[in-house]
Amino acid sequence: MASIKDQLLLRIREHGKLSTAEQLRLTILLSLPAILSQLSSILMFYIDDAMVGSLGARASASIGIVATSMWLFWSIISCAATGFSVQVAHRVGANDLEGSRKVFRQSLLASLVLSVVTGIVGALIAPSLPHWLGGEPDICRDASTYFLIFTLGAPLAMVDMLASAMLRCAGNIKVPSLANVVMCILDVGFNFFLIFPTRTIVLFGHSVLIPGAGLGVAGAAIGTLTAEAFIALYLLWFAAVRCPELRLFGERGSFLTERPILREAGNIAGPIFLQRVLMNVAQITITVIVAPLGAVAIAANALGITAESLCYMPGYGIGEAATTLVGQSIGAGRRRLTERFAWMTTLLGIGVMTLMGAVMYVAAPLMMASLTPDEAVRQLGTECLRIEAWAEPGFAASIVAMSCFVGAGDTRKPAFLNLFSMWAVRVTLAALLAPRYGLHGVWLGMAIELTFRGIIFLARLKWGHWMKRLNITR
Repeated sequence: MASIKDQLLLRIREHGKLSTAEQLRLTILLSLPAILSQLSSILMFYIDDAMVGSLGARASASIGIVATSMWLFWSIISCAATGFSVQVAHRVGANDLEGSRKVFRQSLLASLVLSVVTGIVGALIAPSLPHWLGGEPDICRDASTYFLIFTLGAPLAMVDMLASAMLRCAGNIKVPSLANVVMCILDVGFNFFLIFPTRTIVLFGHSVLIPGAGLGVAGAAIGTLTAEAFIALYLLWFAAVRCPELRLFGERGSFLTERPILREAGNIAGPIFLQRVLMNVAQITITVIVAPLGAVAIAANALGITAESLCYMPGYGIGEAATTLVGQSIGAGRRRLTERFAWMTTLLGIGVMTLMGAVMYVAAPLMMASLTPDEAVRQLGTECLRIEAWAEPGFAASIVAMSCFVGAGDTRKPAFLNLFSMWAVRVTLAALLAPRYGLHGVWLGMAIELTFRGIIFLARLKWGHWMKRLNITR
């Protein structure tokens, strides 16, 4: 028997009526597992940073100096997943399940080739990258190793991202969300043995010898990638064998990507890719601005971003639900329903992240204390988090509204808005404020920019005619 969520999604495809209460219920049913997935992902990196942070400020700084560069490389492969998966949402919404399976099949080879090339490029620049970013000599070796291990795992990340995105856009958010939780648990287990050396702990009054590899920063990267390998392969199997909208087992067809599918993927992913590349370059630029402030500032900046992510990742979870709901409503040709889902998810995101911002303001000292034993890093990170807490409503608006635009296949103008906000406001303010106010100035610039970005995205959602080119009227 189909679940309530599946019944409501089917009503979208079959042009059935959904009351406001049912629309809200469907939004929540899709959002909750997506939020859980996002929180578990952040918890995984949070625990990684806490484990590495226990080794000292320089170990944290070695990850922090390359973190934004890792986002850049991960953005490349995540854009490919978005370009293909949004097409699946449109075809599922139109009840074209044969078409959705065709897109999934043809996305596999193209995405794999892209991820291999990305990994090779990352491996080639890994030895020099921390030096280019202005890292101090005593953190560059660990930073290079950490970046190298992650970029060599790009094909695994690609499989994970592609299979997860396909399942979500097909309407199955529960499976990739639960898989992400399991990955978090596996990551903690692997890191427990890989980061630290063999040691003795006292458990219930008894001394217990715990074996360990003592790999430090490198152990954190290896542990995460090992956990990701298990989950990526499972999700690929589930999508190809168990998901009815995507099932490839027993189906015939070519894995070579046809030009129309590749062109549409490029039209959707191209602007997002350019946006993410230039926004990550902006993040790297800010890292360069922060680097001269010293290891404490680098560590506080990196750990502060990790701590803040617990606040904004629910917005990304709701955004995933928004992409699915808007994408399937677009595929079904239902304009009014598309608009209602867009506003419903955006307002829900603003509400949740406003609450999370208040929690972050109060709990900032505890959050930083859980990440590092260094008192100077704790204090600086706490002060920065309390500046950022005021920007969470605007950040939420930009996250969820952007996800709605992606679900509609409208990515060019939103990408430009993101780039304008990041470069004209955040980078400019960081460069102007850092020399006088240090890391506080960098985070104040970030808070101002995120609020500005939220305002312009809400304006586009209201008056931007983002569905005009789709020629739907209902």
